[in-house]
Amino acid sequence: MRPVYFDNNATTRTDPAVVEAMLPFFTEHFGNASSTHAFGERVGEAVKAARKQLQALLGAAFDHEIVFTSGGTEADNAAILSALETQEGRDEVVTTTVEHPAVLTLLAHLEKTRGLKVHLVGVDGRGRLDMDAFTAALSPRTALVTVMWANNETGTLFPVDHLAQLAHEAGALFHTDAVQAVGKVAIDLKATAIDMLSLSGHKLHGPKGIGALYVRKGVKFRPLVRGGHQERGRRGGTENVPAIIGLGAAAELAQAHMADELTRVKALRDRLEQGILQQISHTLVNGDSDNRLPNTANIAFEYLDGEAVLTNLNRAGIAASTGSACTSGSTEPSHVLKAMNLPVTALHGAVRLSLSRENSGEDVDRALAVLPEIIDRLRAMSPAWLARSGGQGAQGVPDHV
Repeated sequence: MRPVYFDNNATTRTDPAVVEAMLPFFTEHFGNASSTHAFGERVGEAVKAARKQLQALLGAAFDHEIVFTSGGTEADNAAILSALETQEGRDEVVTTTVEHPAVLTLLAHLEKTRGLKVHLVGVDGRGRLDMDAFTAALSPRTALVTVMWANNETGTLFPVDHLAQLAHEAGALFHTDAVQAVGKVAIDLKATAIDMLSLSGHKLHGPKGIGALYVRKGVKFRPLVRGGHQERGRRGGTENVPAIIGLGAAAELAQAHMADELTRVKALRDRLEQGILQQISHTLVNGDSDNRLPNTANIAFEYLDGEAVLTNLNRAGIAASTGSACTSGSTEPSHVLKAMNLPVTALHGAVRLSLSRENSGEDVDRALAVLPEIIDRLRAMSPAWLARSGGQGAQGVPDHV
């Protein structure tokens, strides 16, 4: 029986077609893209083609608005630091309490070392932004607003275009960490006010170690990595050509599979989620069920430890996670779920199941066949559950919440 992979928000399998596109650029087409001889020119043209493939997926107006990076974290860091350097007289940043560590860790560091003022805007119980608090946080001192397009743990989508317009009214730049959104939802940057957008290749069936930062034409930018003239002077260092080619190929495939992501994958996610809610009592769906990524289900099993659920799923050949892979191993509850004020009975029991176009109905059936037994067995050993159910075990409370 083949393993089931439901951890696609952490990373996706590199599509075989992407690998095939990359391979010649390790051996046959090995020239430096900056060289002016035939070897380099051919590679340079391939890099340009990959940039256009990504431009098409993002709906960017110009291919030169795409700056290749080593991944989403570098892109986030470059956007934030550039905004603070270019927005003279402004020394405040507005963000949310549920951002990825790639954003929050840097901002905490800048707060401590440079005296940056960071406004952390909260969310409600469904992970939706507190718009009153957001508006109140904006001021003439705001250099940048950085808000993720989609939350990596719950899949909740934020109204980034509207937020970008509000940021511009305050004279600030707007950046979005779209690492989880790109390839899963339709994006047309030409129709938005977004100034900068970060993405990562390995989240959309591309290779690891490659990402990009979209920088709208006309937005002032200061490079994070300084060196050569690569990327129009915006990111020094010899281009990671095979990975760039892979990202371009992955972007083209993502565009071709967008309809499948929004329909078939969403239907599989919904069937998985509904099956869990129907079969297992005291389960909570975390996030905005009306406005979220089509592939993501975050479900809390009350009175349990999510890590124990994951361990047992893994033994059954099913891969899932409790949240961001960047914080795995931490004993602290998810900062996202804490910000949503999840009930204490559910805070430690959340499991994220994230699907992709490579998942099937058989994968969903497999999870639904083994998960109820796992939860029953773990609750039978849980002092908190036994105390809550009067010592009757997992069958003591038949209601579903």
